[in-house]
Amino acid sequence: MRETTYLKEINATLFEAMRGDPRVLVIGEDVAEGGPYTATAGLAEEFGTDRIRNTPISEAAICGVAIGAAQSGLRPVLEIMFIDFITLALDQLVNAAAKAHSMSGGQLRVPMVLRTQGGAGQRGAAQHSQSLESWLAHVPGLKVVMPSRAVDVAGLLSSAIADPNPVVVIESKTLYFRRERVPDEPEPVPIGRARTVREGGDVTIVALSRLVGEALAAADRLAAEGIEAEVIDPRTLVPLDLEAVVESVRRTNRLVVAHEAVAHGGFGAEIAARVQAAAFDHLDAPIERVGAPFAPVPFSPPLEDAYLPGSEDVYVAARTTLGRPAAGS
Repeated sequence: MRETTYLKEINATLFEAMRGDPRVLVIGEDVAEGGPYTATAGLAEEFGTDRIRNTPISEAAICGVAIGAAQSGLRPVLEIMFIDFITLALDQLVNAAAKAHSMSGGQLRVPMVLRTQGGAGQRGAAQHSQSLESWLAHVPGLKVVMPSRAVDVAGLLSSAIADPNPVVVIESKTLYFRRERVPDEPEPVPIGRARTVREGGDVTIVALSRLVGEALAAADRLAAEGIEAEVIDPRTLVPLDLEAVVESVRRTNRLVVAHEAVAHGGFGAEIAARVQAAAFDHLDAPIERVGAPFAPVPFSPPLEDAYLPGSEDVYVAARTTLGRPAAGS
């Protein structure tokens, strides 16, 4: 075992991919200088600025160049500094990258990875703190992954770079610097396979990204009260490993879905809808959803802290679906 961080594993995976395949290149704003969080630090020194390309401040241009490079036989990894800025690249990503294979009758491939990060808690205010994964998961032709720990971000990024399709890797800035222990030789992480983080028989909690840790904290609290929660990290939103979630719900008969994004229109609604369609007869209570309020992320630190869903919200939702509401809820 070795100690590392989520951010270091991103950096190491990019080094490994570029050493192993000369078609892999990295483009984005300030990537040659390491980017805003040092995810690309050191790459330009080893591989040169032909393969580590700084771009103008234009997300549409970055995405458009990457799509052209991918269709020409390269394997670009582009970085959008904040997921909030993906709005400026959506025409290229949604109308070109996601549709090229289908609209060309299978003649075109877009083996491109778009890395971006989202989430709040860093006092970045409403334009630098959003969680917009449900936007991207709504687009046919895009694969969307959302790792919650260092070993998974390394494995999923590696799988994304090797994939012949456009893949969006959504990272969490709040996870970047957490220290974790990982195996010296971790197993590959295929796109489309969930992970059971904790086993339990009383309620299933499906959590995304930062909320995985919050769900585990809630599960520990529930365990002290005699309630055993099973925690599942989908890791991939598209394609979703529905089978893993449904199999769990058929045993626990209850489901809580938790994410940082606003609950309104969030990906939790998709999980809830698909589970009730596949396992309705096994549900003994309504599915509970945990998410942020339907409002912009506040800049005020006390308001942002109150806005963000956390372990308390997951705990209350689990108690509610078990018919044992927490005191004061």
